[in-house]
Amino acid sequence: MTVKALILLPAAFALTRQHMSMSAAPPKRLCVLGGSGYVGREVCKRAVERGWEVASLSRRGENPLPGDAALDCVEWISGDAADAKDVQQFVKDADAVVHAVGLLFDVDSGLTQFSKVVSGSNSVPGAESTYDRITRQTAFNAIDATANRLRLPFAPRTPFAFVSCAESGWPDVAGGSFVEDKVAPEWLRRYLVAKRAVEAKLSENSDKLRPVVYRPSLIWSWGKLDVLPIIPVFNLASALGVPFVDRTIRVGTLADAIVGGIAGDAEGVQRFA
Repeated sequence: MTVKALILLPAAFALTRQHMSMSAAPPKRLCVLGGSGYVGREVCKRAVERGWEVASLSRRGENPLPGDAALDCVEWISGDAADAKDVQQFVKDADAVVHAVGLLFDVDSGLTQFSKVVSGSNSVPGAESTYDRITRQTAFNAIDATANRLRLPFAPRTPFAFVSCAESGWPDVAGGSFVEDKVAPEWLRRYLVAKRAVEAKLSENSDKLRPVVYRPSLIWSWGKLDVLPIIPVFNLASALGVPFVDRTIRVGTLADAIVGGIAGDAEGVQRFA
């Protein structure tokens, strides 16, 4: 190698690095509705770790775990997912959307006193916290806002993940309809009406969105003590082949599946039987 070549080599490396930097695609933007919740925060963490630029919309708009390296990278936005304008603004630049807003016991269930126990985010239902408003309306807002954005011709569909529930599929399995009609409490039936409405809405917009519907059974983690005692019951029933009971799933496993699904080519209902 000549002296001239040695002198020019650093400059060539610098130009190569600059070219790589300029040509590298910017990180894709993931918008998570309910990112501070039990499932949503895990989705945010794993998306950041996979290189996504992540934003979360929630009522408080606060990092639920300050000091967590991944969650500190999330853009925490305060807003009302039941407000169509807030959601339109939130998803306007989204490359993918995850809806993780939900509650187990709504204001009409008569069981709101247990909300802090079963809620991973310790949230308490407000006066307007019905399944229809919190699940259906917030998801409809996100679906409409994402699907109705201006799109370039032949642009790929936007991945849209929705956290539904295993029980939403009861009509499709043996004994499921009987359990829902004859055994399930009234609040659970209303809960399922809202979940299924969102699933149907996503299906109707599959020309512009790539719907990925997750139907987990009982979601758990070692720190969520309220569900730990019942986990063996669910898993045993599933192992024995009870058709309307799916095995339980750790929240981290579910979050991994969601992030992997929007990044890949997953579409339709995803079960964890």
